[in-house]
Amino acid sequence: MSIIGLTGGIGSGKSTVACQFGALGVHWVDADDVAREVVEPGMPALNAIANHFGQDILTDDGALDRVRLRQIVFEQPDQRVWLESLLHPIIREELIRRLQPTDYTLPYVLLVSPLLLETDQHKLVEKVLVVDVPVDVQIERTMARDTNAREQVERIIAAQMPREQRISKADAVIDNNQPKENVAAEVRALHERFMVDFG
Repeated sequence: MSIIGLTGGIGSGKSTVACQFGALGVHWVDADDVAREVVEPGMPALNAIANHFGQDILTDDGALDRVRLRQIVFEQPDQRVWLESLLHPIIREELIRRLQPTDYTLPYVLLVSPLLLETDQHKLVEKVLVVDVPVDVQIERTMARDTNAREQVERIIAAQMPREQRISKADAVIDNNQPKENVAAEVRALHERFMVDFG
């Protein structure tokens, strides 16, 4: 089973593109979903985070206060390093498990990850597919979706791999700043290509 990595900057529309592959029968796993699930109440990673940052990092109902944690790790890079060294191996192990579906006949699966190229997740994949939009579109979409301040979104983008560098590492690029039917046509064409390449 071949694994294709699908990545892109924040607000580029990775999930939208992944859903279009899903509609064609492709199994996909979203690293963001896994990252959320490994820090749910009762999970060992959440206990480690609360022990490290203090109980203030939890909401009243014992869940992770993501907004607070995001502020800390973007203002204190050493804390981000600590958090990543805790979470990345846990997330990687769970991704590998989920990328092996049973009763599946297609020759490839998708790993959807915003940090595919920034972490060792890229070592899991045979090809890299980048979903791309201009930076100003990333900012607009993310502000609208997450009600984040522009400054916060710009900091997140600055912490990710630069757009040009990401594209230079891609085996294929989908332009997601065009009508949906055009994007869907690009997805179908890539799917057919991957079916041949890995079939």
